[in-house]
Amino acid sequence: MASLSSPTRSRPAFDVEAVRRDFPALQQQVNGHPLVYLDNAATTQKPLPVLEALRGYYERDCANIHRSIHQLGERATEAFEHTRLVAQRFLGAGSAREIVFTAGATAGLNLVAQTFGRMRVGSGDEVLITAMEHHSNIVPWQMLCQEKGARLAVVPINDAGELIWEALEERLTPRTRLLAVTHVSNALGTINPLRQIVAAAHARQIPVVVDGAQAVAHMPVSVAELDCDFYAFSGHKIYGPTGVGVLYGKSEWLERMPPWQGGGDMIRSVSFEGTTYNRVPYKFEAGTPHIAGVIALAAALEYALRLDPAAAAGHEDGLRALAAERLAAIPGVRLIGTAPQKVGVLSFVIEGIHPHDVSTLLDQQGIAVRAGHHCAQPLMERYGVAATSRASLAAYNTRQEIEALAAGVAQVKEMLG
Repeated sequence: MASLSSPTRSRPAFDVEAVRRDFPALQQQVNGHPLVYLDNAATTQKPLPVLEALRGYYERDCANIHRSIHQLGERATEAFEHTRLVAQRFLGAGSAREIVFTAGATAGLNLVAQTFGRMRVGSGDEVLITAMEHHSNIVPWQMLCQEKGARLAVVPINDAGELIWEALEERLTPRTRLLAVTHVSNALGTINPLRQIVAAAHARQIPVVVDGAQAVAHMPVSVAELDCDFYAFSGHKIYGPTGVGVLYGKSEWLERMPPWQGGGDMIRSVSFEGTTYNRVPYKFEAGTPHIAGVIALAAALEYALRLDPAAAAGHEDGLRALAAERLAAIPGVRLIGTAPQKVGVLSFVIEGIHPHDVSTLLDQQGIAVRAGHHCAQPLMERYGVAATSRASLAAYNTRQEIEALAAGVAQVKEMLG
């Protein structure tokens, strides 16, 4: 069966040492060793501009937004709304009105499921997802299907971790009411060719919801070029704070969607007889948001843009190729997910050794990797494993750190194998 593939990215020059100087956390030692941080798919470290933005809000401009007429409130509101413009530019959206602030990708996907999904999916309909989805792009659709009497359909993957094109086309049926797909797999690193996928779905009048949590830190994203209907990501996976994220939605859908949560800021007026909702995007932003986090998110996105996404992607590609070569050369190590088009995520298992033991022993050497099912249990089942060890890269990682990882894994194998 054929599989989907993405174009190869170029590799411009990249000054990793200059980047590392921006991240204070990388300068520390762990268990007497220099920190080798390879858990970036879970969360990235934070550069100085982000830390300064957080501190600046709490030190100078700590006030609520949109409702204050004093100077602190006006400054906070201006900084908050500036982030909306930055996010619009970062995603290539047509309007700032298409940018909704959320608590993260999970919250964004749930928002779409509970608003757009509820108004679109009915009894007997289908929601289509893929076998490589994070739980955040599975469970909300399961809940919706259970509520509506609909069916959850799944596109399978091949052994390399790529979507199978024929199966995708077969499952885009007249009963399919929406397709939810990850841009990049958090457990495999596979890059899905969204333009092809969206075009195939739209040819059948099927909207596409994208989980972009693992993509935005590794490649330029243009929602206009992709033509997706929704795109969600989390700030903390692209050098920003935890507890904040962005949901992009096409204006035509956001205007028609009902609000998800009720409360302050999502209303125009309230009486006991009824409520008039605020305009888009504010009708989806109930309550006091993570103001400091949103303001600092602008610093994170601007920092990522200053890195030169193409150069950073090329740097990471080189590290990923080196890591795959080094790990595959260790007897008993099996890489899970070997798609030719992927970001710097390497999931692996060592024969006879539990991933938790691998992670524990690597931590003793100052090397931070993930161990577990990575919120992708159906994907683990597809490969016949309960869990994997996962090393995931960011722009600040180095070749020396990859060599340290390989040496550490070899030592674990020698100790426990």
